[in-house]
Amino acid sequence: MLANPKVAALIVAAGRGSRAGPGAPKQYRQLAGEPVLRRTLAAFASHPGISSVLAVIHEDDRDAYEDAAAGLPKLMTPCPGGATRQASVKAGLEALAGTAPDHVLIHDGARPLVPASLITDCIATLADHAGALAAIALTDTIRRATGKGRAGETVDRSGLWRAQTPQAFHFSAILEAHRHASGKDYTDDVAVACAAGIEVAMVKGDEDNIKITSAEDLKRAERILMRGGDTRTGTGFDVHRFGPGDHVWLCGVKVPHEFGLVGHSDADAGLHAVTDAILGAIGAGDIGQHFPPSDPKWKGASSDIFLAHAAELARKQGAAISNVDLTLICERPKIGPHVSSMRQRIAGILALDMARVSVKATTTEGLGFTGRGEGIAAQALATLVFR
Repeated sequence: MLANPKVAALIVAAGRGSRAGPGAPKQYRQLAGEPVLRRTLAAFASHPGISSVLAVIHEDDRDAYEDAAAGLPKLMTPCPGGATRQASVKAGLEALAGTAPDHVLIHDGARPLVPASLITDCIATLADHAGALAAIALTDTIRRATGKGRAGETVDRSGLWRAQTPQAFHFSAILEAHRHASGKDYTDDVAVACAAGIEVAMVKGDEDNIKITSAEDLKRAERILMRGGDTRTGTGFDVHRFGPGDHVWLCGVKVPHEFGLVGHSDADAGLHAVTDAILGAIGAGDIGQHFPPSDPKWKGASSDIFLAHAAELARKQGAAISNVDLTLICERPKIGPHVSSMRQRIAGILALDMARVSVKATTTEGLGFTGRGEGIAAQALATLVFR
């Protein structure tokens, strides 16, 4: 038994993910504001028992990978994958060989919800076994279908398990097993290990540790992320007066108007209110503390910078933005024709589905400074879920 084993994580992310529908490969799709692969990498990079993380990627995805992995610790230079998953794993193991880890955890890049406790259990199991498989015992009745798609015989489910990842091994043993398996077709790394005579122990998996395969899986993963955590709400309010100009910026959209809005930045009251709502939900002060109007650096700055900053601070605190609700208060300009573009712009900055962003407008029936046409006010609410 090794007192402090050197444990590497090998994240397999070279697939094309065609079953997830048109668009980017599934591992680079957005999941509650972050790429799927970033959540997977972060789960291992943040675990104290993992010393290094290597991703195996498709060469065409290098730019997408760099964006997804930016700022995460313990990451090695990614390794190009092969034509099959098995070939990709072998390529990754060969790339790790130079670092000589004692153990390796092999994990699907499209399983972003792996809990830290499961990683810990897999590592611990290697103290007494040469391999470990995260899996869940079948509890449903298993039945074969007939050739006509009708219910057939019942299959005995005793001893049947659903395999997940991580699949953990003593490094030298699984590397040698993969070298001998070249040219053969195995379903996963445990199959490769068993063919080489490596004993693999079962570790209780996690129902939430799902693999993203389809678009529906993405929705399910998002529902899992949004449930059961600490939910916090923040509010934001902002006002800007009218001044000279021929347009205003609202929610990142240029709206023609007989006046402009006066402010140190672009005076986008909508984005400012949403920014303050997110900052409020995480207890991080207000927009002026992060971007002081006294600093000439922010003179005329586009307010999407402020909103993106607030969203990144929230992510660093482990929060996912559940929804944003914004109300613009003015007599003019007319907001209705621009609502769809505004929602789309906010959703893009926050990496949210548009269904999670609401923008609406109201007047004050001629009352107050907005009623007199002296300026625009905005109030926002943001709900964040912490895991």
